[in-house]
Amino acid sequence: MARTAEQSAAMTAATRSTVQTAAVRVFARHGYAASAIRDIAVEAGVSIGTIYRHYPTKDALYADLLDQALNGLLALTEELSGPGSPAEIIQQFTARYLSGLTADDGAAEFMIVVNQGVTAGIPAASTARLHDAHRVMWRAFEDLIRRGRAAGEFGHGDPAQLTTCYFAMLGGLTSIRVALGAEFAAPDVDVVLKLLTEGRAG
Repeated sequence: MARTAEQSAAMTAATRSTVQTAAVRVFARHGYAASAIRDIAVEAGVSIGTIYRHYPTKDALYADLLDQALNGLLALTEELSGPGSPAEIIQQFTARYLSGLTADDGAAEFMIVVNQGVTAGIPAASTARLHDAHRVMWRAFEDLIRRGRAAGEFGHGDPAQLTTCYFAMLGGLTSIRVALGAEFAAPDVDVVLKLLTEGRAG
């Protein structure tokens, strides 16, 4: 019996997801330059031809992953720019991030891959868009800190410097999670946010 269009679409989506997951693992483990389509095929348990049916080049596969990161950044920027308590908004994002690190679903590896892409500038068009989105998100985070300080939710400190330190902390935790694996012990949300809440009013 021939597959229906829905069944074919579902199989295609499942294969792409398998390839993407394998690519994240391979790129995180070896870096973009040292990784080959053959490595990803072995990790995914599919043929090289199967990957090329979905992605004509390694760059195209990497660009797809970076586009997913771009969509996530745009959504985060919208969240940070929305109404509500700045402290609650940052607390909720931090909790989600830390939860993602402890989950064994490849989230930490994905963040490593995204950072590799941004620093290496490969593929150029995708990383340029990602750089721009990062800048906009960071400005939204800085503005949120300013709002929080005005509301007495955060302590003193330059918002730009606090933003840099906050995301440096998350990046460091991500690297440690990938290095330690199951031995990683994520800090409590309050520990991470102490950078922002130390010395707050009230």
